[in-house]
Amino acid sequence: MNFTIYPAIDIRGGKCVRLFQGDYAQETVYGESPLEAARQWVEQGAAWLHLVDLDGARQGAPVHRELICAIAREAGVPVQVGGGIRTHRDVAAYLDGGVSRVVLGTAAIENRPFAEEVLARYGERIAIGLDCRNGQVATRGWLTTTDVKAEQLAGELAQLGAETFIYTDISRDGTLTGPNIEAIRAVAQASGKRVIASGGVSTVEDLLALSRHAAEGVSGAIVGKALYTGAVKLADALRRIGEGK
Repeated sequence: MNFTIYPAIDIRGGKCVRLFQGDYAQETVYGESPLEAARQWVEQGAAWLHLVDLDGARQGAPVHRELICAIAREAGVPVQVGGGIRTHRDVAAYLDGGVSRVVLGTAAIENRPFAEEVLARYGERIAIGLDCRNGQVATRGWLTTTDVKAEQLAGELAQLGAETFIYTDISRDGTLTGPNIEAIRAVAQASGKRVIASGGVSTVEDLLALSRHAAEGVSGAIVGKALYTGAVKLADALRRIGEGK
């Protein structure tokens, strides 16, 4: 299985930002133009982009859909997007607007019939976001923590047709403390499907460590702060992953 690096573009107030552990009060602005950020990562070799509508996640409905669809149309590479996507109309608008994959988080937990219907209709164009604190799934822009275990939810949704999961360890997101590899592997094992790691990547070595589990289903990693601070150089990371060392 190939291992894909997904540069993250988190959008709040129309700007490219990063949060610390999902805390909206701890925000760093890394650019005024998410579109320009997308162009930058594609120029450096990105094969996919990961976009998040942070305002949408908090409000429960897309806020920056037009901007995100414009990025998807212009990027020249596939784009996946999450944040406040909770209705059939939201999903269709993104997929019709040029987005390649839609990420469901809150809706997959709070509205199982909806998740089942969307998975049945769109298949691999749907990913399930598992945003976790201490192994328990959080919803509504990470503001609410449920008693649902990530492995349990992944196993159930895999049976309903989910092929891709994104596992985010909230405690590590934006912290540059390294990914939670064991938790990510556990979700891959429980689901038998592809799992994209998110949260904590700080070095190319972190990416290499994750890529060594590609055969187990760890199919990629979303990288945000480490790219924006320069701790990880995308072109270098892609080269080393490709070389396998």
